[in-house]
Amino acid sequence: MRKGFTLVEVLVALAIMAVLAALAWRGLDGMIRARDGSQAQLERTLRLATVIAQWDQDLQALQETGVVPALSFDGATLRLTRSGGDGMQLVAWSLQGGRWQRWASPAATRVGALQDNWLRSLQLLGNEPGQLRLLDDVDQLQLYFYRGNGWSNAQSSGDVAESGGRAPAEALPTGVRLVLTIAGRTLTRDLLLAARTP
Repeated sequence: MRKGFTLVEVLVALAIMAVLAALAWRGLDGMIRARDGSQAQLERTLRLATVIAQWDQDLQALQETGVVPALSFDGATLRLTRSGGDGMQLVAWSLQGGRWQRWASPAATRVGALQDNWLRSLQLLGNEPGQLRLLDDVDQLQLYFYRGNGWSNAQSSGDVAESGGRAPAEALPTGVRLVLTIAGRTLTRDLLLAARTP
């Protein structure tokens, strides 16, 4: 005579399999959440690295024109003039409402066009053509310039440069320190400038 499983044995086996399936599901769900969190963190890190690379590139292309300030910071926006292939470009890095944004003007080949771009950079609203939204959740942006033999607030007055008969201008710093606070974490980036004069 063949003996089969009793109903109780089948129910116990099903209960054990259900518990094991629930544990496996929780483990799988935890692994998926960890993977998604790691992927999001990786994307944020790559985006930040790309933004900082653009920041470095803009500052390394810094060019004194004698027409508008080559480097100016008002507490929220850094404006700079850079060589842009077929002319001079005005670039503005600004912090508006927790968003770090970059605006770049079209390349200017005439003095009037460069001055117009400078005036436009003073009135940025955040939705202009050429405006890129770079980073969100930026709590604070601080800039320091290396002048003489130390770091000073970027908004303080610098040394007066030799201007060759033109109106006196502020000398460019030899370095720029960027201090960003993003979601409670602080990032500091120092960059030595290689400014060129016209």
